[in-house]
Amino acid sequence: MDPRTFVPDWRELVTFGGPGPQPTLLLDDPELRVLVAGLEPGASIPAHPERAAVYHALEGEGTFVLDDQSLAFSTGATVIAPRGTARGIEATTRLAFLAVRVGPDL
Repeated sequence: MDPRTFVPDWRELVTFGGPGPQPTLLLDDPELRVLVAGLEPGASIPAHPERAAVYHALEGEGTFVLDDQSLAFSTGATVIAPRGTARGIEATTRLAFLAVRVGPDL
């Protein structure tokens, strides 16, 4: 089995540190990018437009910005961001998330 198709425990792959995310790519294809990333409290990803994506909070709390909306982003929350919408994340606590980006880059 290709190791990118099965992840028994995301906790073994997530990395924390620095002012921004340290993503671990699970799959990096022109049409599909899957990653797990971590943010320390106070760290953030500035809002930026991107291809269509799904973000799922694995653990922790923060704020997800989707265009002009600020959304509570905590364990179990899922955000679906249409292509071209600006999105960003700010961690309140240590925050781990899964991101699945679909389609060609902008």
